[in-house]
Amino acid sequence: MGFFSRGVYMPIYDYRCRDCDKTFELLVRSSSVPVCPACGSQKLEKLLSRPAAPGQTARIISSARSQAAREGHFSNYKASERPKK
Repeated sequence: MGFFSRGVYMPIYDYRCRDCDKTFELLVRSSSVPVCPACGSQKLEKLLSRPAAPGQTARIISSARSQAAREGHFSNYKASERPKK
């Protein structure tokens, strides 16, 4: 179960710094004040961002694991999921 299926959301926001014009993403908790990672400014503009649908995540992981298996490496698998020798 992921965060979305349990009803727990971790908001990631896109910002643009008004001082240095850098664009970046931040995980923002309700008690924190976001700052620019490049210059430390708090003069930020929150941008519109398109959230990824929770259903896409499982498909992406499955696709990546299938590709890794075809290539013969299992670095993105848990030890319990790796093929037995």
